[in-house]
Amino acid sequence: MLTDILILIAGFILLIKGADYLVDGSSRLARRFGVPPLVIGLTIVAFGTSAPELIVNILAAVQGATDITVGNIIGSNLANIGLIVGLTAFLYPLKIQGSTIKKEIPFMLLSGLVLLAAAMDKAFNMGTDNFLSRNDGITFLLIFSVFIYYLIDEIQESRQQKTTEKKEFAEAYPNKDHSSVKLTFLVLGGLLAVLLGGKLTVDNAVNIASALGISQMLIGVTIVAIGTSLPELTTSIIAAYKKHSDIAVGNLVGSNIFNTLLILGISAIIRPIEFLSAWYLDLIIMLVFSLIILLFAITHKQIIKRWEGGVLLTAYLMYIIVAISRG
Repeated sequence: MLTDILILIAGFILLIKGADYLVDGSSRLARRFGVPPLVIGLTIVAFGTSAPELIVNILAAVQGATDITVGNIIGSNLANIGLIVGLTAFLYPLKIQGSTIKKEIPFMLLSGLVLLAAAMDKAFNMGTDNFLSRNDGITFLLIFSVFIYYLIDEIQESRQQKTTEKKEFAEAYPNKDHSSVKLTFLVLGGLLAVLLGGKLTVDNAVNIASALGISQMLIGVTIVAIGTSLPELTTSIIAAYKKHSDIAVGNLVGSNIFNTLLILGISAIIRPIEFLSAWYLDLIIMLVFSLIILLFAITHKQIIKRWEGGVLLTAYLMYIIVAISRG
């Protein structure tokens, strides 16, 4: 067990330092090229921290274990909204940009509603079972392409401020290497450390819990569920600590959009997925959490305050308790 504990500690160190490099490199790279940090959070950081879900779901779809795919995505999205936004805002109140309130969060809500509609074949008299078909997967990818088009448009608009951004960048980092290649390696190295640290942490936490006689069910809904969200968690907390709320929020909102539209879209195209009845409650809770975030951001001058983070965190813990009771 001592070896597991030491590797667990090493995993945490990799997570924290990796997130530090990822956030620092992302924010500097954004300013280097005059791209809004929010866009970096919605793309590079979000896609990178969603890589574990992408790999797990593609492998599950290829192997025919489709019962894992949707549960993995909904569970990850719930953790992003309830656990990570809640804990991050509780530690460091989150400033939400106007465009995020008007566009990105509503798009995240839309992606959840599209998933709900696609999973209701019986209700629409389109079949005897509820499936995410290949056509649904194609639809998800088409909607995702609209999101990518929007991001490209945001980048093009930001080019008008490129000169100003570069000047601010040089003033902010007067003694640091501005090489885009080195900044890119900083981002990729940080991302790799976060992903590796997350895996080491989860694997060895499970080993320790098993050695202590903790049930597999409890391990699954706590250590593994939270552990797969460790890349997003550490990255968002470090980003908020460094006053980069746009990267923190972009990471989480972007990750949920990537998870729902891109990952489930690819998974459904590889192999149609039966939507289990137990997932409807989780999906509805996910949509409610998304709506709560939107309401919190609208009602308090675009800031999710500490007490609101506490509300989200408490609601997520209640969900975990319900999940445990359901078995």
